[in-house]
Amino acid sequence: MSPAEVSAKADTKVRPEISSLKSSPESQAIGTGYETPLSVFLSPFKAARTQWVARRVIIMISLLFRFGVGLGPYSGFNDPPMYGDFEAQRHWMEITYHLPMSEWYWYDLQYWGLDYPPLTAYHSWLLGALGSKFEPSWFELVTSRGCEDINLKSYLRSTVLISELLIYIPAVSMFVRWTVENQKLSPLHHSIASAAILLQPALILIDHGHFQYNAVMLGLALLAITNILNDRLVVGSVFFVLSLFFKQMALYYAIPIFAYLLGGCIFPRLNLLRFISLALSVLVTFALVLAPIIVTSGGGATGAYDQGLQIMIRIFPFARGLWEDKVANFWCTLNIVVKVKQIYSADTLQRFSLLATLVSVLPAFFMLSVYPRRKALIWGVSATAWGFFLFSFQVHEKSILLPLLPVTLQLAAEPGTNTQSYIYWINNVAVFSLWPLLKRDGLVLQYFAVSFLYNWLMGSFTKLPDALLGKFIIILSYSGIAVLHIAEFFIEPPVQYPDLWVVGNSTLCFGCFALFLLWNYAQLYRACRAKA
Repeated sequence: MSPAEVSAKADTKVRPEISSLKSSPESQAIGTGYETPLSVFLSPFKAARTQWVARRVIIMISLLFRFGVGLGPYSGFNDPPMYGDFEAQRHWMEITYHLPMSEWYWYDLQYWGLDYPPLTAYHSWLLGALGSKFEPSWFELVTSRGCEDINLKSYLRSTVLISELLIYIPAVSMFVRWTVENQKLSPLHHSIASAAILLQPALILIDHGHFQYNAVMLGLALLAITNILNDRLVVGSVFFVLSLFFKQMALYYAIPIFAYLLGGCIFPRLNLLRFISLALSVLVTFALVLAPIIVTSGGGATGAYDQGLQIMIRIFPFARGLWEDKVANFWCTLNIVVKVKQIYSADTLQRFSLLATLVSVLPAFFMLSVYPRRKALIWGVSATAWGFFLFSFQVHEKSILLPLLPVTLQLAAEPGTNTQSYIYWINNVAVFSLWPLLKRDGLVLQYFAVSFLYNWLMGSFTKLPDALLGKFIIILSYSGIAVLHIAEFFIEPPVQYPDLWVVGNSTLCFGCFALFLLWNYAQLYRACRAKA
């Protein structure tokens, strides 16, 4: 036997799991085969009866990504007088810790007035109280404004990580486990799918770079979806109300979840008891979350009404107009051609926005109401979230995280199909849509590093769908992204068009998002018509 044959035979004995992984379903589910770095890295775990070690390794890798991004700057760093989202979050901890609940939604509204629901306020109070034990000056009323202590940065960065570890990461694990068990997939698929979701660049860059706590709201919503899929409908309803009370943007998911639950109460036969139990769970959760602030408002029924009205006004800021910064939705794109803000009043634009949003989401509502299929739920949540992002009133670029969550979940739920090609593509486009925000925050290195590492690990650089039209759209959009990046780095925009590259970004991304919404609806229709 020649030395080459001996070497090949030894390699086969040492690494049989890699050879078998080459054609295994789990290797094809997320990446392009065993050659992807993630597949090779996880191949030693394939023979294990349980994958708990592999899953914890994936969690540690995802935390490493987050730590790395967290070393960079954040929104508003060294940018007085308002600083940015980092200061907004810190300021809410300051006022909730020092002021009575009755004043939380009324205090100094011109300087980062609290404009998120009560669960965010309670979360801020807890973090402010804990942080004050370490260093009271971080959260002193008024005098702490604009604090940029490096230790404060470390503390707040760690609270984002801990919040994810307690809520979002377990929610992802629960969903992937349900998917693996329900579809009888390989245990190794659990680890690969978890990595595909946990390493999603957009959420990492926003929460751990720009600085926010979106993962808490997304984690609560995901716990709701997973429990609903497991037929724990009351528990799922409670978690969804909690996600709404953490961030009002969870309303993007409300219509499909309501439609799915309503359909389950009507088909195949009317189930009045289920409907009543769901309604009671929602009302009781609403009451329990609101009670502390309403009860302490003072002034009897009038004071309670005023407090509730003020909370609504703060969390639904219609007075701010159709949009603030340029965002990749329909209205900003339309405004390039038709100056809608100048032609129409704010009230008229609100009505236009409401009508356009309803038109974009009602098909999902009707499909899920009539066909409440488990496989259709996530596609329905995704479709309505895209509809809200593209057409609703007062959309922020960070809101892209809401349609991205259910889309990315399909990497676990739809293995071994062309679906993954479109999902990786839309994730990359979404990260590009965040570029103007991340560049302003000084997160250029983090943007490129995390995007590259994610696509490299998942083997998605060359992952294209079979359809010729799909290939053309993806290649064309990637080429457009490359051209815009190169132009922005090397070419100054004309003086009369200072936002040329930003407008190019939002327009390209809107076109991609609109096409993806149509494709998403096709997947929803297919899932609704399926028998399972």
